Amino acid sequence: MAVSDILTKHSPSQARKGQRPGLTLTVIAATQLMVVLDATIVNIALPHIQDALHFTTTDLSWVINAYTLTFGGLLLLGGRIGDILGRRRVFVAGVLLFGFASLLGGFAQDSTMLLIARALQGMGGAICSPTAFALIATNFKEGPERNRAFGVFSAVAGSGAAIGLLAGGLLTEYLNWRWVLFVNVPIAVAIALAAPLYINESERHPGRFDLTGALTSTLGLVSLVYGFIRAASDGWSDTWSVTAFLAAAVLLALFVVTERRTAQPITPLRMFADRNRSGSYVMMLCLSAAMFGIFFYVTLFVQRTLGYSPLKAGVAFLPISACIIVAAQISSRFQARTGPKPFMAGGALLVTAGLLWLTRTTASSGYPEGVLGPTMIFGAGMGCIFVPMMLIAVSGVSARETGAASGLLNATQQIGGALGLSILTTVFGTAAKDEFKIQLPSFMAHASPAQKTEFAQTQQMPGSWGNEVLAHGMSQAFVVGASLAVVALVTALVVIKPKGSPLPSEPVPGALH
Repeated sequence: MAVSDILTKHSPSQARKGQRPGLTLTVIAATQLMVVLDATIVNIALPHIQDALHFTTTDLSWVINAYTLTFGGLLLLGGRIGDILGRRRVFVAGVLLFGFASLLGGFAQDSTMLLIARALQGMGGAICSPTAFALIATNFKEGPERNRAFGVFSAVAGSGAAIGLLAGGLLTEYLNWRWVLFVNVPIAVAIALAAPLYINESERHPGRFDLTGALTSTLGLVSLVYGFIRAASDGWSDTWSVTAFLAAAVLLALFVVTERRTAQPITPLRMFADRNRSGSYVMMLCLSAAMFGIFFYVTLFVQRTLGYSPLKAGVAFLPISACIIVAAQISSRFQARTGPKPFMAGGALLVTAGLLWLTRTTASSGYPEGVLGPTMIFGAGMGCIFVPMMLIAVSGVSARETGAASGLLNATQQIGGALGLSILTTVFGTAAKDEFKIQLPSFMAHASPAQKTEFAQTQQMPGSWGNEVLAHGMSQAFVVGASLAVVALVTALVVIKPKGSPLPSEPVPGALH
């Protein structure tokens, strides 16, 4: 079947959603799983990518940020495109672009080619992810049916990170790191073929595309993240660091001015008028920063310091997946009774506790106390928070702006993750440099000739000396992560109304049947 056939052959009335709602949700959730887990399925392969393509530890974060920045920066435009051109049509196009970019990345021969492919993946994700979220709102009735769908969707989205680590471990260990990208290709093709059969097309709403807003926001965020990462390696007074921060300030200011003046902005500022919705955006921005940091740095810790294989490292993260799934289902079931505040505040408190525990990690920490305990608490907290934030994002929003509302929530997650990871990387870089200076005399006195040769080639200390540098930098980075979690906790306590959200009042079943 040709791509044009996939996009046009089936009319909305031909979709089989009415007969198979479970398959409709499966197709939508599978897409979100593919997009969400992509960040972490690549995470588990980072040490191998670093060795193969010669990244430094600070530059290595661009493998994640090239994806999340284009994803987060273009999500709002992606949601708007779906509103105007039809969400199912745009959904399929985004999935196919994502699959093509994954194929390109799998064949990457150098760091530049890989980063270009990761940016294209982010573009594909930015097109299909907000439309996937909005398609739930248009394919499932408000009330128990939609809440049930969001419960499954949030569990898939929340657990996708840990599932990606396990899948990445299997692929990296038994094939090689390139397969963490190749695996997306058949999945994307299958989703593109199934979507016209089981998903109803949405109504198209005439409008314009805010390209100026999309470009200024994306370029401004790229400049901001580059400034932080450059500062981590070359210092805050570095000319390029200062230039990047100035460019970010100008571009983001221009973005705000553009959104205030344009008739059809990608970021309707009225979305922030609702107190609960604005609070959820702030919380997502802060908490996703910590979440991206965990999957980046703890993944390096378990492989570099604990010496785990890629597969064992992936298995080590499965408890996070279980905690997110269980907590998300409990939150979904009791949401209508309690309102969003208890779960959002309680979840933020758990996240803060988990991150504070991670600040105590040292090179001698084992898996139970250094990884398992704090990440399970973190996962339970995030699972509590996902469902109420998703429901708040689209509650009280008109059908023509559902894509923009869902895109804004997804954008805050990706932008928060990219900015947070860059900030944590800056702190990590500074702390690691200090620890490097402390460890250097001992290394030069006791390292073997082979270790000194390795150090001369990579400029990274091997063995226990390198473990000390990594663990110290990581623990200091999580001090910032915990601080961001405290901001989210205060937001939940002060901004979110006790039961003032326009969430549906019907009881919410805990699972899809």
